[in-house]
Amino acid sequence: MALVLSACASTSPGARLDNTSRLAVVSAFEPELTLLLDKVQNPVTHQINGVSFTTGVLEGQPVVLFLSGISMTNATMNTQLVLDRFNINGIVLSGIAGGVNPGLHIGDVSVPVQWGQYLEIAMSRETAPGKFTPPPHMEAPIFPAFGMIQPRTVETRTAANPKLARKFWFEADPKMLQAARSLRSVELLSCKASQCLTRQPELRVGGNGVSGQAFVDNAAFREYAFKTFQANVLDMETAAVGMVAYSNGVPYIAFRSLSDLAGGGEGANEMGTFFSIAADNSARVLLAFLAAWKP
Repeated sequence: MALVLSACASTSPGARLDNTSRLAVVSAFEPELTLLLDKVQNPVTHQINGVSFTTGVLEGQPVVLFLSGISMTNATMNTQLVLDRFNINGIVLSGIAGGVNPGLHIGDVSVPVQWGQYLEIAMSRETAPGKFTPPPHMEAPIFPAFGMIQPRTVETRTAANPKLARKFWFEADPKMLQAARSLRSVELLSCKASQCLTRQPELRVGGNGVSGQAFVDNAAFREYAFKTFQANVLDMETAAVGMVAYSNGVPYIAFRSLSDLAGGGEGANEMGTFFSIAADNSARVLLAFLAAWKP
C-alpha cells in the first residue's frame, strides 16, 4: 500500500531534526506499522541511513514513527539513531510476537512489565554425557540452562552510572504500565479478510517478555522459556530497545500481539496465517494507549 506524506525533509549528518518533544513509535516490519501510519496527522518523512522516520501527531501526541527492522541489532542501532536525531520523551513499541504462556492465545495483546535478552548466552562445554558446564570465569548462572544454552546477564552502563554493571531485566516504565492497565474496551479483531480466530482476543498487562536473535518454533524450547523466565511472549527486538532506553534514561513500553505459539500449536507455525490480525490488534492497543497517555 502506498503512503503519501505531506512533506519530505532533507537531513544533514548528525543534526537534530526538530526540537519538538515526541514519543518514538517503533515497529519491526512494515505490516506492524501500516495502521499507525495511516492515522498520522501532518506527516513529514525524514530519511536517515536508509530508514524512514515520520513525524506528526497521533491520537493527540507528537510522535515519530519508524521501522526498526527485524533483529536485536537493527532494533538497537535504529533506536539509538532516533534518540540521537529527535527529541524523544518516551518509546512505545507495537508488533507481533510468539506466545509462550499457555494461558495466552493468538490475537491476545501482551504488555510485559519487563524484558530480558534470553539468548545472551554461553554455549557450555559437555563435561559428561548430557552434562554441560559453563566456563569457570563466567558469573554464576541465575537461570537454568537448556542443554548447552546457558542464559547470562548483559553488561550495561548509563550516564548516571558509567561503571559497567550486569543486568538481565529491563523494566517498562511504571507510569506507562499504569496507563496501559487503565485501558478498557479496546476493540480487538478476531477476524480479518477470510481468517478468523476461535476466540475473542484479550489485552493482558503484566508478566515478562524475552527477546533474542532467533525465530522460535519449538515446543520444548517454548515450555522452557515460559518456565524459566515466566515469559508471556518472545520476540526479536524489544529487550534490545529496552536496553537502549535504559542506557539513555528514556521510558519505554511494548505492546505485542500473539501471531503464533512459538511451536506450541498443532500443525504448522501460525504466523503466516494470523500476523495481520495480530499486527492490527497491537496497533489498536497502542492507539488507545496514546489517547490515554498524559506525559
